Formats: sequence, structure tokens, C-alpha cells
Amino acid sequence: MTEINAEMIQKLRATSGAGMLDCKKALAETKGDLDKALQALREKGMTQALKKASRETRNGLISSYIHSGDRIGVLLEVNCETDFVAKTDEFKKLVREIGLQVAAANPFWVSRDVIPKEIVEKEKEIYRKQILSEGKPEKIVEKILEGKLDKYYQQVCLMDQPYIRDCSGKEKVKDLVTAAIAKTGENIVIRRFSRFQLGEEL
Repeated sequence: MTEINAEMIQKLRATSGAGMLDCKKALAETKGDLDKALQALREKGMTQALKKASRETRNGLISSYIHSGDRIGVLLEVNCETDFVAKTDEFKKLVREIGLQVAAANPFWVSRDVIPKEIVEKEKEIYRKQILSEGKPEKIVEKILEGKLDKYYQQVCLMDQPYIRDCSGKEKVKDLVTAAIAKTGENIVIRRFSRFQLGEEL
């Protein structure tokens, strides 16, 4: 069994945003496996986030991010429950990271549930024709279609996008928000954003 030391706990804490005791417990339960411990904490955080998801978020920040060179700018609103949390450095850092993500990855929507139904149906139809033209059996078309839609959501939905600072590509923006919810104890919602690029067509 791997010995759980302070360095491992600090590393997991920095990655997950969870408390010291939670990190130590997760590492003990997974026998020192950092990846499994991180996954366990994320699952726990998601459960906490779901419990808080119904709580109203009337505070937060409207923030701007201007990318180096002044050619790309982002205006966004991120909400939380209290003005106290909105003023913390941690919340401000989260908002900045989200602004950077929008500037770099150019999502169209915050989450998949706000995409107009007709757009989703159009994408499904395109993918279905592609799959059938490849001669795939009808019985596996829906499964392949689901995978293609997931990839589409990862491109166009902010919450589904891989977090640009995570080199592994495993962490998504929704994981970043979930970790912040677990750490602050408040519901956090990315409300809306606008991205501007110099010279782009209107």
C-alpha cells in the first residue's frame, strides 16, 4: 500500500479544490492512486453540486477578459449565492479562467440544454446520414450517433469543453465549476457570455 504523505494530499488538493481531510480520505480509500482519488472527489463534488443546483444565484460578477493583442474580448456573467463569495479571490479567479476559456475555445452556448432543439435535430440528421453512408449496421447507428453528438457538445458548449489548462483533456469546464461549488459551499452558475473578435463578420 502506498504511504499517504503531505505532498500527495497537497497535490490532490490543488487539483481538486477539496479540503485537506477530504483529500486524505480519498487517497486512503483509493490506496494512494491520485487519479482515482481525484475521480472520487469529483463524483462527490458533483453530488454536492446537484444538491445546491436548485438554490438561487442572485449575486456574482460581470467580468471582461481581453486577450493579449487586443483582438479577442469576452464579457461574461457568473452568478453565486452571496456577495461575500463573489468578492473572494477564488471566485474572481474562476470567473477569469472561464473568460480565458471562452476566448480560447470559442463556445457558442453555455450548456447543451440551451441549444435550440432544431439545431440539435439538424446535427443528428447530418450524423445519421454520414453513419449510414459508411455502411454501419442500423442497430449500432444510435450508439455511434450519441458519440458524435458528445463530440459536438464538447466543441460548442462551454460546460462540456475540455478545460484548456488541463493537458490530459480529461477535466471539463463543468468539473472546474463543480470543484468551486464544493469549495465555496454555494451554487455557482455561468449565466451568459459574449465573445468578440476583431474584424469578425456580424
